[in-house]
Amino acid sequence: MAYESSGAPDYFNIDDLLTEEHLLIRQTMRDFVKREISPKIEQWAQDAHFPSEIVKKFGDVGAFGPTIPTEYGGGGLDYISYGIIMQEIERGDSGMRSTASVQGSLVMYPIYKYGSEEQRNKYLPKLASGEWLGCFGLTEPDFGSNPGGMVTNIKDMGDHYLLNGSKMWISNSPECQVAVVWAKNEEGRIKGLIVERGMEGFTTPEIHNKWSLRASCTGELVFDNVKVPKENLLPNVDGLRGPLGCLDSARYGISWGAIGAAIDCYESALKYSKERIQFDKPIGGFQLTQKKLAEMLTEITKAQLMVWRLGTLMNEGKATTQQISMAKRNSVDMALHIAREARQIHGGMGITGEYPIMRHMMNLESVITYEGTHDIHLLITGADITGIQAFK
Repeated sequence: MAYESSGAPDYFNIDDLLTEEHLLIRQTMRDFVKREISPKIEQWAQDAHFPSEIVKKFGDVGAFGPTIPTEYGGGGLDYISYGIIMQEIERGDSGMRSTASVQGSLVMYPIYKYGSEEQRNKYLPKLASGEWLGCFGLTEPDFGSNPGGMVTNIKDMGDHYLLNGSKMWISNSPECQVAVVWAKNEEGRIKGLIVERGMEGFTTPEIHNKWSLRASCTGELVFDNVKVPKENLLPNVDGLRGPLGCLDSARYGISWGAIGAAIDCYESALKYSKERIQFDKPIGGFQLTQKKLAEMLTEITKAQLMVWRLGTLMNEGKATTQQISMAKRNSVDMALHIAREARQIHGGMGITGEYPIMRHMMNLESVITYEGTHDIHLLITGADITGIQAFK
């Protein structure tokens, strides 16, 4: 079929809306994933192993901070390029995309957007190259959807800040060299700080026994009277808009990334439906299987059109937080539904590591919750269209 010729479903010729550079970037990332991730990801997930060596490889291929200017080691690319990169990585695995997404949108972005020139020059090139891995400390054990309630705090000690508190469910934390951490000052204002590994009192315990994102490393950030130099404060941001601005960038990446997971499940189901014989013919010839496949492709196509339009708005500086919320929620919900339908098409084989379905399904159970839960994003849209906040 013509729409499969590019190696991904493109039923509405959306490739015609992409530039030659976009298509080249997609092919480069697709080749990288096929070479460096796909052959090993099932074993990594089974073993709950985070492949530390992938960090430098991501840096080499340009997966970290694609929209950051080249003078700081970034790619200097547009937001559609960034989305395409996230889509291709998540076709491989959501945990691998999380690693890249956190590095680019939640560590490099705030340092670039809110940091000083000295901070940009010190941290961004090392993060872009993969020499350093970073993480983002916002969520706490008791404050997830309500980040404004955080208790992690800093006190001004004259020549440094004293940081106390903890963060939970932090991607990359056990392996990080640097963390962008959000904490309240003595006036109760939220501030961003750059915390480096090796600072006394700073530890990163790993979270074990996850059924989801098993090839990604997840942990805590614990701060016990950590002395943070004054020059490590992000100077150009104040209040909750700082971390929320970072989340906009990350959620945008997820809106593309989750489509990658959906595409991988759909393509596996389509291939299997043509090969699996029951009642003397391929199961792809049965009406109920065709219904599943046709609905999968419809939903993927709708999501592709939404994120392309969102990427265009991002490039023009017009995208709103609420539009990004809607796209993130739609893409992940769609991908989870497709993973479940694809599992049924695969029958019993769908639960095995011979196929990627269950791994994607388990991963997406995290993606639908992190960086704004499914329900919170719905309420963000609801508040936007009614003018009434439902959070309180």
